Amino acid sequence: MPFRTMTTLQTWVDDFRALGYDDAEILRVIPQDSEDGEDAGLIAARLRSVSTTFYVAPGSDHESTEWAVTFEPREDAAPLPAGRVMALSGELATLAALCSFLQARSEAFLAAARDGVG
Repeated sequence: MPFRTMTTLQTWVDDFRALGYDDAEILRVIPQDSEDGEDAGLIAARLRSVSTTFYVAPGSDHESTEWAVTFEPREDAAPLPAGRVMALSGELATLAALCSFLQARSEAFLAAARDGVG
């Protein structure tokens, strides 16, 4: 889907940052491996409070407008003191807001495409 291109995702991440979320600077758009050579992207983030690898991507169905955060497995436990748990909760709240933002943008993109706008 065109709304998964690196350019579109970067524009949407920039728009999301402009909304003023404190943790939005942790987001970056990276290339997504694609079997058919599409210009597809993912949104990755480097959390400050814990070193877990994760990414934000739309569902696997190409028509899906839902977005999800995928946390990759860790080899070691990651104990966090209360302050870092609080910081992590803020970063996770930003990711939840990002998923909702991206879903709304994806739905609007598909509606405009169906209506022949843009």
